[in-house]
Amino acid sequence: MSSAEENKALARRFLEAQDEADVEALDELLAPDFVDHTLLPGQVPGREGYIRMIVEDIDALSDVRTTIDYQAADGDMVITRQTSYSTHDRGELRGLLPTGRERETTGIVIHRISGGKIVEEWSTNSVGSFVEDLVQEMRQREHIEQELQVARTIQQASLPREVPQLEGWRITPIYQPAREVGGDFYDFLELDDGRLGIVVGDATGHGVPAALVMASARSMLRAVAQASNSPGDALRRVNDPLATEIPPNMFVTCFYCILDPKSGSLSYANAGHDLPYVWHGGACKELRARGMPLGLLPGMHYEQKEIVLQKGESALLYTDGLVEAHNPQREMFGFPRLQTLVSEHAEEERSLEEALLEELYSFVGEGWEQEDDITLLTLRRSAAPS
Repeated sequence: MSSAEENKALARRFLEAQDEADVEALDELLAPDFVDHTLLPGQVPGREGYIRMIVEDIDALSDVRTTIDYQAADGDMVITRQTSYSTHDRGELRGLLPTGRERETTGIVIHRISGGKIVEEWSTNSVGSFVEDLVQEMRQREHIEQELQVARTIQQASLPREVPQLEGWRITPIYQPAREVGGDFYDFLELDDGRLGIVVGDATGHGVPAALVMASARSMLRAVAQASNSPGDALRRVNDPLATEIPPNMFVTCFYCILDPKSGSLSYANAGHDLPYVWHGGACKELRARGMPLGLLPGMHYEQKEIVLQKGESALLYTDGLVEAHNPQREMFGFPRLQTLVSEHAEEERSLEEALLEELYSFVGEGWEQEDDITLLTLRRSAAPS
């Protein structure tokens, strides 16, 4: 059994132990320094507080059972979408008297596993309403910073640790989070024959819900990318399960391309994401391809196109935090301004993303409070030696 399958099996065993309030099994599976990043009101931090919360919850419920709807492993992380069923009829549950009603909650839980133990957990039930209630509770208790830190941790754990080094190419990502973290992400996927998959995306919303949906979409795309040479097909394969995984008011925009560094060929598809710009043939152009955002509706088709980047040409992928930034007069930075700047700076020796950030800071002025995450990723083919 692969390490990924072993981690998934351990996560399943851990969830079963929770349903049974099996203290011995929970004690065995939790690492001594276990951290629950999504503390509920009144929950004591640490492994002992976590086990106590589980036991107290189960004591208040009957007919407890859980089904696993989806599970994926990404390195030492296991992402599980689960649906839990129970009846609240045996005692007080977090301050609520027994109602006798059956409960059905859907949630996404992320476990980090090391040495056969659960080391960290991020979780939420019914990603939308439950987390919104939790956030409201935390605001009332002035604990909002804790929730923001959870989102930051999930997001930082999802970003690539290294940037691929390809002969004849320069790839430069910049990620600048807002205080209230959004759902931005980017990723690099090493494929067969030396090809490289490049992803830039954005899950709607902010905080923990956006971070969890982002992590789920990223994990799905990494899984299907190895089995598909087509960006359009890969997005289609991610969209169908994601449409059933996330709340109806959430979705993910995503641009996915595959680069052949030898030929310069860039095949791409777009799931409702802001159009990338390419400096090609001496002009700044948009990379257009039709496709709905991921998770809105199943059965969607994603148009695929291809372009060849010649030496000295480049592409800019980005998220809407840049173009939707406002100056003190509430004017937006906007797409026309961005396209003009790409045209002006694409051939300069200094990096394009640095030039764009300088222009942004000049536009918004001092005292600017960043409203959304900003992600910029430039892909440049080195110019031929003169």
